[in-house]
Amino acid sequence: MENFEFNNPTKILFGRGAEEKVGVETALYSKKILLHFGGGSIKASGLYDRVTASLKKAGVEWVELGGVKPNPRLSLVHEGVKLCKEQGLGLILAVGGGSVIDSAKAIAMGAVMEGDVWNYYLGKGAPVAALPVGTVLTIPAAGSEASTGTVITNEEGWLKRAVNSELIYPRFSILNPELAFSLPKFQVACGATDIMAHLMERYFTNTTHVSFTDRLLEATMKTVIAMAPKVLENAQDYDAWSELMWAGTVAHNNLLNTGRTGDWASHDIEHEISGIYDVAHGAGLAVVFPAWMKFTYHHDVNRFIQWAVRVWNVEMNVFDPEATAREGIRRMEDFFHAMGLGTRLVDLGIVDDRLKEMAEKCTDKNTRTFGNFVKLDQNAVQEILNLAR
Repeated sequence: MENFEFNNPTKILFGRGAEEKVGVETALYSKKILLHFGGGSIKASGLYDRVTASLKKAGVEWVELGGVKPNPRLSLVHEGVKLCKEQGLGLILAVGGGSVIDSAKAIAMGAVMEGDVWNYYLGKGAPVAALPVGTVLTIPAAGSEASTGTVITNEEGWLKRAVNSELIYPRFSILNPELAFSLPKFQVACGATDIMAHLMERYFTNTTHVSFTDRLLEATMKTVIAMAPKVLENAQDYDAWSELMWAGTVAHNNLLNTGRTGDWASHDIEHEISGIYDVAHGAGLAVVFPAWMKFTYHHDVNRFIQWAVRVWNVEMNVFDPEATAREGIRRMEDFFHAMGLGTRLVDLGIVDDRLKEMAEKCTDKNTRTFGNFVKLDQNAVQEILNLAR
Protein backbone atom coordinates (compact mmCIF):
# COMPACT_ATOMS: atom_id res chain seq x y z
CA MET A 1 0.00 0.00 0.00
CA GLU A 2 1.18 3.51 -0.83
CA ASN A 3 1.35 6.46 1.56
CA PHE A 4 -1.73 8.65 1.36
CA GLU A 5 -3.57 11.61 2.83
CA PHE A 6 -7.34 11.53 2.82
CA ASN A 7 -9.60 14.50 3.46
CA ASN A 8 -13.10 14.92 2.08
CA PRO A 9 -14.80 18.04 3.48
CA THR A 10 -18.12 17.66 1.63
CA LYS A 11 -21.07 17.57 4.00
CA ILE A 12 -23.68 15.05 2.82
CA LEU A 13 -27.38 15.54 3.59
CA PHE A 14 -29.09 12.32 2.55
CA GLY A 15 -32.70 11.20 2.41
CA ARG A 16 -36.28 12.15 1.75
CA GLY A 17 -36.94 15.88 1.74
CA ALA A 18 -33.26 16.75 2.18
CA GLU A 19 -33.51 19.48 -0.47
CA GLU A 20 -35.63 21.52 1.94
CA LYS A 21 -32.41 22.22 3.90
CA VAL A 22 -30.66 23.84 0.95
CA GLY A 23 -31.43 27.39 2.04
CA VAL A 24 -29.96 26.97 5.52
CA GLU A 25 -26.82 25.30 4.15
CA THR A 26 -26.34 27.92 1.42
CA ALA A 27 -26.79 30.85 3.80
CA LEU A 28 -23.75 29.67 5.77
CA TYR A 29 -21.58 30.76 2.85
CA SER A 30 -23.38 33.53 0.98
CA LYS A 31 -26.65 35.43 0.77
CA LYS A 32 -26.29 36.06 -2.97
CA ILE A 33 -25.60 33.13 -5.23
CA LEU A 34 -25.64 31.70 -8.75
CA LEU A 35 -28.36 29.07 -9.18
CA HIS A 36 -27.04 26.75 -11.89
CA PHE A 37 -29.04 24.00 -13.60
CA GLY A 38 -29.69 22.22 -16.89
CA GLY A 39 -32.94 22.18 -18.80
CA GLY A 40 -36.54 22.38 -17.67
CA SER A 41 -36.75 19.09 -15.77
CA ILE A 42 -36.19 20.61 -12.34
CA LYS A 43 -39.06 23.03 -12.97
CA ALA A 44 -41.38 20.37 -14.34
CA SER A 45 -40.71 18.12 -11.34
CA GLY A 46 -41.30 20.87 -8.77
CA LEU A 47 -37.72 20.70 -7.49
CA TYR A 48 -36.98 24.24 -8.63
CA ASP A 49 -39.90 25.57 -6.57
CA ARG A 50 -38.80 23.66 -3.46
CA VAL A 51 -35.21 24.83 -3.78
CA THR A 52 -36.08 28.48 -4.37
CA ALA A 53 -38.63 28.45 -1.54
CA SER A 54 -35.92 27.19 0.80
CA LEU A 55 -33.47 29.83 -0.42
CA LYS A 56 -36.05 32.58 0.00
CA LYS A 57 -36.89 31.42 3.52
CA ALA A 58 -33.19 31.60 4.44
CA GLY A 59 -32.85 35.10 3.00
CA VAL A 60 -30.72 34.03 0.06
CA GLU A 61 -30.96 35.91 -3.25
CA TRP A 62 -30.07 34.21 -6.49
CA VAL A 63 -29.22 34.82 -10.11
CA GLU A 64 -30.16 32.00 -12.49
CA LEU A 65 -28.06 30.37 -15.17
CA GLY A 66 -29.67 27.35 -16.81
CA GLY A 67 -28.86 25.57 -20.02
CA VAL A 68 -26.14 23.14 -18.95
CA LYS A 69 -25.86 20.32 -21.49
CA PRO A 70 -24.39 16.84 -21.11
CA ASN A 71 -20.65 17.21 -21.70
CA PRO A 72 -20.90 20.77 -20.28
CA ARG A 73 -19.65 23.58 -22.48
CA LEU A 74 -16.97 26.15 -21.82
CA SER A 75 -19.06 28.93 -23.36
CA LEU A 76 -21.70 28.59 -20.62
CA VAL A 77 -18.95 28.50 -17.99
CA HIS A 78 -17.75 31.84 -19.34
CA GLU A 79 -21.27 33.23 -18.93
CA GLY A 80 -21.37 32.05 -15.34
CA VAL A 81 -17.97 33.54 -14.56
CA LYS A 82 -19.12 36.89 -15.96
CA LEU A 83 -22.31 36.85 -13.85
CA CYS A 84 -20.40 36.03 -10.66
CA LYS A 85 -17.89 38.81 -11.19
CA GLU A 86 -20.40 41.46 -12.27
CA GLN A 87 -22.96 40.74 -9.55
CA GLY A 88 -20.66 39.78 -6.68
CA LEU A 89 -22.08 36.28 -6.24
CA GLY A 90 -20.60 34.26 -3.40
CA LEU A 91 -21.57 30.62 -4.06
CA ILE A 92 -22.54 28.41 -6.98
CA LEU A 93 -25.52 26.16 -6.25
CA ALA A 94 -25.70 23.31 -8.77
CA VAL A 95 -29.08 21.60 -9.05
CA GLY A 96 -28.75 18.62 -11.37
CA GLY A 97 -26.37 15.84 -12.29
CA GLY A 98 -22.65 15.64 -12.88
CA SER A 99 -22.65 17.97 -15.88
CA VAL A 100 -24.26 20.78 -13.89
CA ILE A 101 -21.92 20.21 -10.95
CA ASP A 102 -18.83 20.12 -13.18
CA SER A 103 -19.92 23.36 -14.84
CA ALA A 104 -20.48 24.93 -11.41
CA LYS A 105 -16.98 23.96 -10.31
CA ALA A 106 -15.49 25.51 -13.42
CA ILE A 107 -17.39 28.73 -12.78
CA ALA A 108 -16.24 28.69 -9.15
CA MET A 109 -12.61 28.60 -10.24
CA GLY A 110 -13.01 31.15 -13.03
CA ALA A 111 -14.86 33.66 -10.86
CA VAL A 112 -11.81 34.33 -8.68
CA MET A 113 -9.03 34.44 -11.28
CA GLU A 114 -7.69 36.68 -13.99
CA GLY A 115 -7.65 35.16 -17.44
CA ASP A 116 -9.48 32.15 -18.84
CA VAL A 117 -10.33 29.21 -16.61
CA TRP A 118 -9.76 26.92 -19.60
CA ASN A 119 -6.03 27.33 -18.99
CA TYR A 120 -6.39 25.13 -15.91
CA TYR A 121 -7.94 22.41 -18.08
CA LEU A 122 -4.94 22.64 -20.41
CA GLY A 123 -2.58 22.18 -17.47
CA LYS A 124 -1.39 25.77 -17.57
CA GLY A 125 -1.27 26.48 -13.86
CA ALA A 126 -3.48 25.29 -11.02
CA PRO A 127 -6.27 27.04 -9.13
CA VAL A 128 -5.31 28.81 -5.93
CA ALA A 129 -8.86 29.75 -4.92
CA ALA A 130 -12.48 29.05 -5.82
CA LEU A 131 -15.93 30.16 -4.79
CA PRO A 132 -17.78 27.62 -2.64
CA VAL A 133 -20.03 25.16 -4.44
CA GLY A 134 -23.15 23.41 -3.13
CA THR A 135 -25.16 20.74 -4.92
CA VAL A 136 -28.60 19.18 -5.08
CA LEU A 137 -28.02 15.90 -6.89
CA THR A 138 -30.60 14.55 -9.33
CA ILE A 139 -28.62 11.88 -11.22
CA PRO A 140 -26.44 9.26 -9.47
CA ALA A 141 -23.53 8.83 -11.87
CA ALA A 142 -20.53 11.14 -11.99
CA GLY A 143 -19.81 11.38 -8.26
CA SER A 144 -18.97 15.05 -8.76
CA GLU A 145 -21.11 15.89 -5.72
CA ALA A 146 -18.23 14.83 -3.44
CA SER A 147 -15.15 14.81 -5.66
CA THR A 148 -12.22 17.01 -6.62
CA GLY A 149 -12.96 16.70 -10.33
CA THR A 150 -14.58 18.72 -13.09
CA VAL A 151 -14.69 17.94 -16.82
CA ILE A 152 -15.52 20.60 -19.44
CA THR A 153 -15.79 20.56 -23.24
CA ASN A 154 -14.38 23.42 -25.29
CA GLU A 155 -16.42 23.87 -28.46
CA GLU A 156 -13.31 25.21 -30.23
CA GLY A 157 -11.66 21.95 -31.28
CA TRP A 158 -14.14 19.87 -29.25
CA LEU A 159 -11.60 19.12 -26.57
CA LYS A 160 -12.89 17.56 -23.36
CA ARG A 161 -10.50 18.03 -20.45
CA ALA A 162 -10.44 17.66 -16.65
CA VAL A 163 -9.19 19.52 -13.60
CA ASN A 164 -8.72 18.03 -10.17
CA SER A 165 -8.34 20.26 -7.13
CA GLU A 166 -9.31 19.98 -3.48
CA LEU A 167 -10.46 23.60 -3.73
CA ILE A 168 -13.55 22.48 -5.65
CA TYR A 169 -14.87 19.85 -3.28
CA PRO A 170 -18.50 20.93 -2.80
CA ARG A 171 -19.08 22.36 0.66
CA PHE A 172 -22.35 20.44 0.91
CA SER A 173 -24.29 18.03 -1.26
CA ILE A 174 -27.95 17.11 -0.90
CA LEU A 175 -28.88 13.58 -1.94
CA ASN A 176 -32.55 12.63 -2.01
CA PRO A 177 -33.05 9.34 -3.89
CA GLU A 178 -36.62 10.40 -4.73
CA LEU A 179 -35.18 13.03 -7.09
CA ALA A 180 -34.02 10.22 -9.38
CA PHE A 181 -37.45 8.58 -9.73
CA SER A 182 -38.27 10.39 -12.99
CA LEU A 183 -35.00 9.65 -14.79
CA PRO A 184 -35.26 8.05 -18.24
CA LYS A 185 -33.97 4.49 -18.35
CA PHE A 186 -31.12 5.47 -20.66
CA GLN A 187 -29.82 7.97 -18.11
CA VAL A 188 -30.11 5.38 -15.35
CA ALA A 189 -28.07 2.91 -17.39
CA CYS A 190 -25.44 5.52 -18.26
CA GLY A 191 -25.23 6.55 -14.62
CA ALA A 192 -24.74 3.00 -13.39
CA THR A 193 -22.04 2.47 -16.01
CA ASP A 194 -20.25 5.65 -14.97
CA ILE A 195 -20.25 4.47 -11.35
CA MET A 196 -18.89 1.07 -12.39
CA ALA A 197 -16.18 2.80 -14.43
CA HIS A 198 -15.07 4.90 -11.46
CA LEU A 199 -14.73 1.73 -9.42
CA MET A 200 -12.87 -0.21 -12.11
CA GLU A 201 -10.49 2.66 -12.82
CA ARG A 202 -9.42 2.37 -9.20
CA TYR A 203 -9.52 -1.42 -9.06
CA PHE A 204 -7.05 -2.10 -11.84
CA THR A 205 -3.82 -1.07 -10.19
CA ASN A 206 -0.20 -2.14 -10.02
CA THR A 207 -0.09 -1.36 -6.30
CA THR A 208 0.22 -4.46 -4.14
CA HIS A 209 -1.11 -5.19 -0.64
CA VAL A 210 -4.38 -3.35 -1.15
CA SER A 211 -6.73 -6.15 -0.12
CA PHE A 212 -8.88 -3.88 2.05
CA THR A 213 -9.73 -1.40 -0.70
CA ASP A 214 -10.01 -4.29 -3.19
CA ARG A 215 -12.83 -5.66 -1.06
CA LEU A 216 -14.50 -2.25 -0.71
CA LEU A 217 -14.38 -1.75 -4.47
CA GLU A 218 -15.70 -5.24 -5.14
CA ALA A 219 -18.58 -4.76 -2.72
CA THR A 220 -19.51 -1.45 -4.31
CA MET A 221 -19.40 -2.96 -7.80
CA LYS A 222 -21.64 -5.82 -6.70
CA THR A 223 -24.06 -3.28 -5.20
CA VAL A 224 -24.32 -1.44 -8.52
CA ILE A 225 -24.78 -4.72 -10.40
CA ALA A 226 -27.60 -5.70 -8.03
CA MET A 227 -29.37 -2.34 -7.73
CA ALA A 228 -29.28 -0.97 -11.28
CA PRO A 229 -31.68 -3.63 -12.62
CA LYS A 230 -34.03 -3.01 -9.69
CA VAL A 231 -34.40 0.71 -10.38
CA LEU A 232 -34.72 0.04 -14.11
CA GLU A 233 -37.59 -2.33 -13.34
CA ASN A 234 -39.20 -0.09 -10.72
CA ALA A 235 -38.29 3.58 -10.90
CA GLN A 236 -40.05 4.21 -7.56
CA ASP A 237 -37.89 1.76 -5.57
CA TYR A 238 -36.57 4.14 -2.92
CA ASP A 239 -34.43 1.55 -1.18
CA ALA A 240 -32.67 0.45 -4.37
CA TRP A 241 -32.15 4.07 -5.42
CA SER A 242 -30.69 4.82 -1.98
CA GLU A 243 -28.12 2.07 -2.40
CA LEU A 244 -27.25 3.16 -5.93
CA MET A 245 -27.04 6.86 -5.13
CA TRP A 246 -24.79 6.37 -2.12
CA ALA A 247 -22.62 3.91 -4.05
CA GLY A 248 -22.17 6.55 -6.76
CA THR A 249 -20.97 9.10 -4.24
CA VAL A 250 -18.59 6.78 -2.41
CA ALA A 251 -17.26 5.44 -5.72
CA HIS A 252 -15.75 8.83 -6.54
CA ASN A 253 -15.16 10.63 -3.23
CA ASN A 254 -11.53 9.36 -3.15
CA LEU A 255 -12.00 7.01 -0.20
CA LEU A 256 -11.70 3.90 -2.36
CA ASN A 257 -8.43 4.93 -4.02
CA THR A 258 -6.57 5.46 -0.75
CA GLY A 259 -3.19 3.74 -0.79
CA ARG A 260 -3.40 2.75 -4.46
CA THR A 261 -2.89 4.27 -7.90
CA GLY A 262 -5.72 3.75 -10.36
CA ASP A 263 -5.54 3.75 -14.13
CA TRP A 264 -7.96 6.31 -15.72
CA ALA A 265 -6.96 5.62 -19.32
CA SER A 266 -10.49 4.53 -20.25
CA HIS A 267 -11.86 7.86 -19.08
CA ASP A 268 -9.29 9.76 -21.13
CA ILE A 269 -10.13 7.76 -24.24
CA GLU A 270 -13.86 8.20 -23.71
CA HIS A 271 -13.42 11.95 -23.33
CA GLU A 272 -12.20 12.08 -26.92
CA ILE A 273 -15.25 10.11 -28.10
CA SER A 274 -17.80 12.28 -26.28
CA GLY A 275 -15.83 15.43 -27.04
CA ILE A 276 -16.17 14.83 -30.78
CA TYR A 277 -19.49 12.99 -31.00
CA ASP A 278 -21.26 14.41 -27.93
CA VAL A 279 -22.38 10.97 -26.74
CA ALA A 280 -23.40 10.31 -23.15
CA HIS A 281 -20.33 9.69 -21.01
CA GLY A 282 -21.65 6.45 -19.53
CA ALA A 283 -22.59 5.12 -22.96
CA GLY A 284 -19.08 5.86 -24.17
CA LEU A 285 -17.53 4.10 -21.19
CA ALA A 286 -19.60 0.98 -21.90
CA VAL A 287 -17.81 0.85 -25.25
CA VAL A 288 -14.29 1.77 -24.13
CA PHE A 289 -13.91 -0.35 -21.01
CA PRO A 290 -14.38 -3.79 -22.59
CA ALA A 291 -11.94 -2.86 -25.36
CA TRP A 292 -9.39 -1.54 -22.85
CA MET A 293 -9.69 -4.75 -20.85
CA LYS A 294 -9.19 -6.97 -23.89
CA PHE A 295 -6.04 -4.98 -24.67
CA THR A 296 -4.57 -4.98 -21.15
CA TYR A 297 -5.66 -8.12 -19.30
CA HIS A 298 -2.43 -10.00 -20.08
CA HIS A 299 -0.53 -7.36 -18.10
CA ASP A 300 -1.84 -8.79 -14.81
CA VAL A 301 -4.16 -11.66 -15.56
CA ASN A 302 -4.42 -12.57 -11.87
CA ARG A 303 -6.05 -9.23 -11.06
CA PHE A 304 -8.56 -9.78 -13.85
CA ILE A 305 -9.23 -13.30 -12.58
CA GLN A 306 -9.82 -11.97 -9.06
CA TRP A 307 -12.25 -9.40 -10.45
CA ALA A 308 -14.07 -11.99 -12.54
CA VAL A 309 -14.45 -14.43 -9.66
CA ARG A 310 -15.30 -11.98 -6.88
CA VAL A 311 -17.42 -9.47 -8.78
CA TRP A 312 -19.05 -11.52 -11.56
CA ASN A 313 -19.13 -14.90 -9.79
CA VAL A 314 -17.17 -16.61 -12.56
CA GLU A 315 -16.06 -20.14 -11.68
CA MET A 316 -12.28 -20.38 -11.80
CA ASN A 317 -11.02 -22.39 -14.76
CA VAL A 318 -7.83 -23.94 -13.37
CA PHE A 319 -6.92 -25.42 -16.76
CA ASP A 320 -7.28 -22.09 -18.59
CA PRO A 321 -6.97 -19.17 -16.15
CA GLU A 322 -7.13 -16.59 -18.94
CA ALA A 323 -10.54 -17.95 -19.91
CA THR A 324 -11.73 -16.90 -16.45
CA ALA A 325 -10.60 -13.33 -17.09
CA ARG A 326 -12.23 -13.26 -20.51
CA GLU A 327 -15.49 -14.58 -19.05
CA GLY A 328 -15.50 -11.70 -16.56
CA ILE A 329 -15.20 -9.22 -19.43
CA ARG A 330 -18.01 -11.00 -21.29
CA ARG A 331 -20.30 -10.85 -18.25
CA MET A 332 -19.61 -7.14 -17.87
CA GLU A 333 -20.61 -6.63 -21.50
CA ASP A 334 -23.77 -8.67 -20.85
CA PHE A 335 -24.56 -6.36 -17.90
CA PHE A 336 -24.26 -3.29 -20.12
CA HIS A 337 -26.41 -4.94 -22.80
CA ALA A 338 -29.06 -5.89 -20.24
CA MET A 339 -29.36 -2.20 -19.31
CA GLY A 340 -29.86 -1.28 -22.95
CA LEU A 341 -26.34 -0.02 -23.73
CA GLY A 342 -24.09 -1.06 -26.59
CA THR A 343 -20.46 -2.07 -26.32
CA ARG A 344 -19.25 -1.11 -29.81
CA LEU A 345 -18.61 2.25 -31.46
CA VAL A 346 -21.25 1.49 -34.05
CA ASP A 347 -23.78 1.23 -31.20
CA LEU A 348 -23.04 4.91 -30.52
CA GLY A 349 -23.76 5.73 -34.15
CA ILE A 350 -20.04 6.15 -34.87
CA VAL A 351 -19.36 4.75 -38.32
CA ASP A 352 -16.77 7.19 -39.68
CA ASP A 353 -13.06 6.68 -39.19
CA ARG A 354 -11.67 9.29 -36.81
CA LEU A 355 -9.82 6.80 -34.61
CA LYS A 356 -6.42 8.25 -35.46
CA GLU A 357 -7.64 11.75 -34.63
CA MET A 358 -8.90 10.58 -31.22
CA ALA A 359 -5.66 8.71 -30.53
CA GLU A 360 -3.65 11.80 -31.46
CA LYS A 361 -5.72 14.00 -29.15
CA CYS A 362 -5.33 11.54 -26.27
CA THR A 363 -1.57 11.54 -26.56
CA ASP A 364 -0.92 15.08 -27.81
CA LYS A 365 0.23 13.60 -31.14
CA ASN A 366 2.16 10.82 -29.42
CA THR A 367 4.21 13.18 -27.24
CA ARG A 368 2.92 11.63 -24.01
CA THR A 369 1.67 8.36 -22.63
CA PHE A 370 -1.20 8.03 -20.17
CA GLY A 371 -2.80 5.43 -17.94
CA ASN A 372 -1.12 3.81 -14.97
CA PHE A 373 -2.01 0.11 -15.05
CA VAL A 374 -0.62 -0.01 -18.60
CA LYS A 375 0.99 3.02 -20.21
CA LEU A 376 -0.65 3.81 -23.54
CA ASP A 377 0.84 5.59 -26.53
CA GLN A 378 -0.93 6.68 -29.71
CA ASN A 379 -0.68 3.25 -31.35
CA ALA A 380 -2.08 1.54 -28.25
CA VAL A 381 -5.04 3.92 -28.10
CA GLN A 382 -5.79 3.36 -31.76
CA GLU A 383 -5.66 -0.40 -31.24
CA ILE A 384 -8.10 -0.14 -28.30
CA LEU A 385 -10.45 1.92 -30.44
CA ASN A 386 -10.17 -0.69 -33.18
CA LEU A 387 -11.15 -3.36 -30.64
CA ALA A 388 -14.22 -1.22 -29.87
CA ARG A 389 -15.46 -1.22 -33.48
